[in-house]
Amino acid sequence: MSDSIWIRLSQMGDAGALMELDSLVWDEHSTPAQIEWKSREHYLQKCPPGSQLIAGIGEEICGYLGFDSPTPLESNRHVYDINIAIHPSYQRRGVGRKLMEAVKQHAAGQGIRKLSLRVLASNSEAFAFYQSCGFMEQGRLVEEFYLDGQYVDDILMWCPVEAH
Repeated sequence: MSDSIWIRLSQMGDAGALMELDSLVWDEHSTPAQIEWKSREHYLQKCPPGSQLIAGIGEEICGYLGFDSPTPLESNRHVYDINIAIHPSYQRRGVGRKLMEAVKQHAAGQGIRKLSLRVLASNSEAFAFYQSCGFMEQGRLVEEFYLDGQYVDDILMWCPVEAH
């Protein structure tokens, strides 16, 4: 199956499909606040073309992986902060792993040395997936969010990028 997965940088025309994907993926189990886009223009301001890797099978967009510098500081330019979303119908089919491999290659080509991400402690499947992709816990914000009647830790993870 993974042989039929394609990966490319995001384009202007992807906005609608990616906004729809966000509405399907991000919920109280995966994020502390529901993502709501006010408009296509709002989405494109926050996620401009080329700031995400898009995965697809055939004509379908199956997922994305967004990447950006965590701060505007020059001293922080060697880091990409990433986020990943896979359409529920395509989860556990190699799409996320292919996106992770692709972002590591893309990052290495851009001189990036570190990938970082955040995951809710209650999202154990995502945490395990990130570990299987080479991410390690680098910190934990204890009881950072109150979600669905319980306090949830926010786990900070990182992965070194191998120079190519």
